[in-house]
Amino acid sequence: MSLRACILGAAAGGGLPQWNCGCLNCNLARAGEIPSQSQSSVAFSVNGTDWAVLNASPDIRDQMAWIPSMHPTGLRESPLKAVLLTNGDIDHVAGLLTLREQQPFTLFATREIHGVIEANPIFTALRPDLVIRRTVALDAPVELLPRLTATLFAVPGKVPLYLEGETVETELEGEQTVGVHLTDGSKNVFYIPGCAVMKLNLARRLQGADMVFFDGTLWQDDEMVRAGLSQKTGKRMGHMSMSGDDGSMAAFEGITVGRKVFVHMNNTNPVLRPDSAERAEAEARGWIIAADGMELTP
Repeated sequence: MSLRACILGAAAGGGLPQWNCGCLNCNLARAGEIPSQSQSSVAFSVNGTDWAVLNASPDIRDQMAWIPSMHPTGLRESPLKAVLLTNGDIDHVAGLLTLREQQPFTLFATREIHGVIEANPIFTALRPDLVIRRTVALDAPVELLPRLTATLFAVPGKVPLYLEGETVETELEGEQTVGVHLTDGSKNVFYIPGCAVMKLNLARRLQGADMVFFDGTLWQDDEMVRAGLSQKTGKRMGHMSMSGDDGSMAAFEGITVGRKVFVHMNNTNPVLRPDSAERAEAEARGWIIAADGMELTP
């Protein structure tokens, strides 16, 4: 069998609809007029039996229930073998608390992200004799599953919101925000749900990839400001916008990639409406808009 990906959650933190949001998209989702989406997570497998989850969203219990190949195979036996974290954001780590039910798996993260987890005593609910915490150095390949290798690398971003100080750097490059290069020895796939800017070294790394899952948080930088929902732009939150001369669609015009998939869409993003002009534009430019339950192969 070959490498395959399953979108567990396509939306950014809060999901669609977000519980306290009355924006157009959230109201349409509540009315059943557009599909609801849970919070950001993708699962990978090479044999269809063993799975690695990249980022444990708060919705992981329901996400795994929706995917038959991730259902328990015995009384306390699960196809989930590994979890890998790309940052310490709440929407990427809170699901670990759901996975505390005496289930063995390996938790992969950089030293800095593990430090965020270790600093919060609530995560001691993950029994150390069952959940092995493995520290991964940047640019050092590690076996995530049999026949599936992951390499973490720094991408421009920022620390989680709850760790922000008075001064916020949104283009930090280090262990706090990482991308993932996955390979089964044949295909090369990249997962980057958060990225503040496309730098030359990142573009070179992605060149020739079979598939890239990329940050699709906002359509335009001031989207949430225009909607009256926030005073923060996408850049302030450490995310590229899809559109515009400095957006991700423009950045990828010069990068040869087999399949390009937007993930981690904010509830305000118009591409979440299947009939929107923005959705049509993104698809015309070769992008797939992720949706919960979507399965993809490179």
